[in-house]
Amino acid sequence: MAENNEKITPAEENMAAENSADQVNSVLEQGETAAGDAAAAEPVSEVDQLKAQLAEQQAKFLYLQAEYQNFRRRAARDISDARSHAIADTLTPFLSVSDFLGMAQTAAEKTDNLDAIKQGLTMIIAQFDKALEEMSVRKFTSTGEKFDPDLHDAVGREPSDTVPEDVVIREWNCGYKIGEKLLRPARVLVSSGPAAAETAENADKE
Repeated sequence: MAENNEKITPAEENMAAENSADQVNSVLEQGETAAGDAAAAEPVSEVDQLKAQLAEQQAKFLYLQAEYQNFRRRAARDISDARSHAIADTLTPFLSVSDFLGMAQTAAEKTDNLDAIKQGLTMIIAQFDKALEEMSVRKFTSTGEKFDPDLHDAVGREPSDTVPEDVVIREWNCGYKIGEKLLRPARVLVSSGPAAAETAENADKE
């Protein structure tokens, strides 16, 4: 079998090297061209990206705006419902009081028995007090108590030989509390002490 004794000449070797160099340069040029094209296309891509982000934010804003409007409507409805429930809870216990008043009026028109009428009024007052208790509202008595400006509204002072000074002689209107909070002060008449002592005090002032 004959061997291949052909040898590459220096000229052919140089030509092959030049061809390889040309290929490398061509690849480099193509890379630079591609890089340049990419650089030129990059600003357009950023603009598109910003537009997309802007559209996304606008969509989120519109969604939040719609949610806020829905929240306002729900809140207004909840407040209205809560007010209606509060009114209903407050007035319901007094409906029975109204019923008793109607029955008392009917009974008073049919009888001259004052005892029966008084008994009916007593029942109405008891029912009214019960309705107040259901709402944690209670009366407090002031007659015989030391005058307290936080609880009492003095409508006047009156000398008394039996009731010490600054002690409530009687109530004009009772006071009310809801829990420990004052709902209405009692309107009271307050003792100014014995009449003789008051007269002497006034004489000293003159």
